[in-house]
Amino acid sequence: MKFYDFLKSRHLVEACTCEEAKMAELLEKPLTLYVGFDPTASSLQAGNYAAIQTLAQFQRAGHRVIALVGGATGMIGDPSGRSTERNFLSEEQLKINLEGIKENLSRFLDFNHPTNPAILVNNYDWYKDYTILPFLREVGTLFRMKPMLAKDSVQKRLNAETNSMTFTEFCYQILQGYDFYYLYKHYGCTLQVGGADQWGNITAGTDLIRRLEPEAEVNGLTIPLVCDANGQKFGKSAGNAIFLNAAKTSVYAFYQFFLRTLDADVIRYLKIFTFLDDARIAELAAELQAHPEQRAPQKALAEELTRAVHGEAGLETARKASAVLFGGSIEGLTAAELEAIAADVPSAELPAGEVLGKSVIDVAVAAGFLKSKGEARRLIQGGGLSLNNAKVADPAAVVDPAAPVEGKVLLLRQGKKNYFLLKVKA
Repeated sequence: MKFYDFLKSRHLVEACTCEEAKMAELLEKPLTLYVGFDPTASSLQAGNYAAIQTLAQFQRAGHRVIALVGGATGMIGDPSGRSTERNFLSEEQLKINLEGIKENLSRFLDFNHPTNPAILVNNYDWYKDYTILPFLREVGTLFRMKPMLAKDSVQKRLNAETNSMTFTEFCYQILQGYDFYYLYKHYGCTLQVGGADQWGNITAGTDLIRRLEPEAEVNGLTIPLVCDANGQKFGKSAGNAIFLNAAKTSVYAFYQFFLRTLDADVIRYLKIFTFLDDARIAELAAELQAHPEQRAPQKALAEELTRAVHGEAGLETARKASAVLFGGSIEGLTAAELEAIAADVPSAELPAGEVLGKSVIDVAVAAGFLKSKGEARRLIQGGGLSLNNAKVADPAAVVDPAAPVEGKVLLLRQGKKNYFLLKVKA
């Protein structure tokens, strides 16, 4: 199978700026391409994963890949897919975001490959000393208003009743276009890859290069925006961001997000997000048809992505978390692991003197887990209150001084799913 056809089979092609046959031919020989990432947060998220995976697939196929982090364009904000202007980020926050994204990308791209290392660049490096008058004379004069105004991202904002596009946002396509030209001149980059919403920005770059270098063979390729069967987008603007940084989305929450994937989406997600071969994905599709209740493809998806993003240790934590938060034993867990597992449940902190040897009822109420002693007593009598996943059978029970894991944390549970993490302060 040609590499272009492979990308299509993996749902990683939306459109390209040349005939498909031509693109397929171009991708049979090593070339240099880039994908840009805007530093709007200190971590990339699931909505970026298709682009990251595409870069990784290109690198595996022998192409030279460049990840561009928009230290300069991030100061303006891409208007694509936006109904309002993005909030400007401070330089300090941008630096934090840039470092986070660099760390994220290093998990997926091989920057130390002996013969074909991935390259990381920051467009701030070529804009920081480019003053406005030379830029307008040398670059601005090469852009024409008519095609700029015709771009979908611009038209949607211009036709909006409120929050019309600012001049700053309007210039974003010029900067992204120049990025492509800069990478073409300095790295021999001939292909830009981006989400489907980046078509206008990508063509701004191809048009600019062709004006400056009429003989240049440059192209763009877009990736479909990843949505579920209900049309919900994996993106920060959709309010359901799943970040690649465990400090923003716990390993357990990350694992569970993909474990909950709808049957209608899971095979497509396996093709987009994983390196599983076609034969294995076909096996999982057959298992889904035969035994949908076993959710084998969802388990494979969650495990593959958690391992890729958080490593084997992260996957093990997610598995332990799944067991613990479904009533399994906490035996063998460290305090740090239990805190990581319960990162998304309510928590409180109490001094050891108010916990150890004290009534379980009093502790549950003092921590704010239960509203009253009466409620706690009724729960215990009905078998509905657990401490460290062991049911509390006696309303007079006290917290054993040895109960906190490493003397630091306790796990309370009401019913089957209502968990609460109590941190014990020495």
